[in-house]
Amino acid sequence: MALSSIIVQTKKEHIENVISSLKNSGLCEYHMNDEKGKIIITVEGKGVEEEISKLQKIQKIENVISAEMVYSYDEDELDKLRENIDDKIPEWMNSDIDAKNIIYQGDLKKKY
Repeated sequence: MALSSIIVQTKKEHIENVISSLKNSGLCEYHMNDEKGKIIITVEGKGVEEEISKLQKIQKIENVISAEMVYSYDEDELDKLRENIDDKIPEWMNSDIDAKNIIYQGDLKKKY
């Protein structure tokens, strides 16, 4: 499953109509908006391709000036990445370490 957030921009005089169109489209879930015409929605799909298809349909809704994907999460992609790194993580990073026992050897804002 993939999940993406989209920012939709419209003119403030069209905001209520665009929100209504988005809610009734079956393409997305409405979350919030501001008074200037920005609307935040999310779309779900089996993959990024389905999300992009939904995005393109949203972009064609009347009075939508722009609709851009700003965040995308793909559960399957994350699982594949985890498989690739699990064997590369040092064992000590997965153990319980008290943060008070970590000695920092770096330089914070040139204090030293």
